[in-house]
Amino acid sequence: MSSPAVRLSVRPVRLYDSWWMVAAGALCAMVVLAAGLWFSLHVRTDETLHSAALFVHLASLVLGFGAVLSADYHGLLWAIGRCTLAEVVGATARLHVPIWAGLGGLVVSGMMLHPDVHSPLTLTKLALVAVLTVNGLQAGLLGRRLDGAVAPVGRRLLLWGGVTALVSQVCWWGAVVIGFLNTNT
Repeated sequence: MSSPAVRLSVRPVRLYDSWWMVAAGALCAMVVLAAGLWFSLHVRTDETLHSAALFVHLASLVLGFGAVLSADYHGLLWAIGRCTLAEVVGATARLHVPIWAGLGGLVVSGMMLHPDVHSPLTLTKLALVAVLTVNGLQAGLLGRRLDGAVAPVGRRLLLWGGVTALVSQVCWWGAVVIGFLNTNT
């Protein structure tokens, strides 16, 4: 008699499974950002495409940064006891798509806006975008850990969440201010 076949369920490796996967994602993201910067230095757009890219840039800012502000607002509501951790984790998980779509739209449209890479402000903005991207990747791992957390949340996870939100806000606001300053100079 033969024994019944044993089925092994193999789950694919996902981005937020471990720090190694987040680091691999961050490395890939930095390569994409570097390729985008190279592209922006070697391709010139006409005035019509530049105007369209500016519109997409502003729309992407509204989408991405608006979603980030909403996520952080939910975190604040939890911090003051107005909602549960499960509600915050659920809300922020649903906001990942608009956040990443907004950031991606900003990067792609920004490539066509002729950034001045000799300007210290522009270089600072590019660094903020890189930090923002890596912060967003590790935030996904944080969300996964918070999803499995039981109340009360440990001090380590609270600190991780607070630093993640702070870095996010500094990078988004910094990039917005630099974009404003670069537009007006």
